[in-house]
Amino acid sequence: MTEVNLKGLGVAMITPFNDDGSIDYEALSRLIDYQLDNGTDYIVALGTTAETPTLSKDEKKEVSRFIVKKVDGRVPVVLGVGGNNTLALVEELKRSDFSGISAILSVTPYYNKPTQEGLYQHYKALSEASPLPLILYNVPGRTGVNMTSETTLRIANDCSKVIAIKEASGKLDQIEEIIKGSPKGFSVISGDDAVTTAVIDMGGIGVISVFGNAFPKEMSWLVDCTLKGDSINARNKMEEDFNELFHLIFIEGNPAGVKSILSQKGIIKNRLRLPLVPVSDKTALMIKEALSKAKYL
Repeated sequence: MTEVNLKGLGVAMITPFNDDGSIDYEALSRLIDYQLDNGTDYIVALGTTAETPTLSKDEKKEVSRFIVKKVDGRVPVVLGVGGNNTLALVEELKRSDFSGISAILSVTPYYNKPTQEGLYQHYKALSEASPLPLILYNVPGRTGVNMTSETTLRIANDCSKVIAIKEASGKLDQIEEIIKGSPKGFSVISGDDAVTTAVIDMGGIGVISVFGNAFPKEMSWLVDCTLKGDSINARNKMEEDFNELFHLIFIEGNPAGVKSILSQKGIIKNRLRLPLVPVSDKTALMIKEALSKAKYL
């Protein structure tokens, strides 16, 4: 199995849309250039931030193909392949063309709320079927179930293709337990921008970021600084410039907040697909004021 370097800043890409609701590939191309020109270490395609549930199968294939072609091997591309039907995911992993993809990111099953044993068996099945390394994704705020540190470590020890976890539980004690107990070759990645420095200080290797869509250079600096052992400087910078924006981009859901920033920066149109809608005028103004205050507009 090819080794994948996930250290540093990964960015969970948004999907830009035109006014008619179609995918805006020109904006997507600009956004990819913006990432690669400003320090992003790898791209995450078709994750939650990409509004993936609203994309058709054909659109998902085209977005994946477009990103791979545009990136052209310059950085790794991680592809989101998740769901709550294990059998269907196994078949998808077996039949799909993953040319140009370095690893698969797969969220814990949502809505049907499996037990810890169910989560273990789910990922065991995916690991056996996947032709690529797997990254677990634990985000109980969206899925309705938290994968415990015990279950994560059980999967990490038993499933050789599982190489990392994107941890967005918000439970720093749980994240620390995973890091301390991780077998060789298994890494922990922050799934929450606001705790990036804390997770890296514990031994995490970086972040898969939403905020990095709009601020790849700044997030890359923050991650690199912390990885080099200067978390105090990084944290002070985060608190000075980013804390208010970290809060504002999620106040009306993801990716509405970061799309508002990107539109204000002139990179994309402020369009989402139902059931998601753009942030309210009030929140958009608060974002604009925070950007101006931090001298990012």
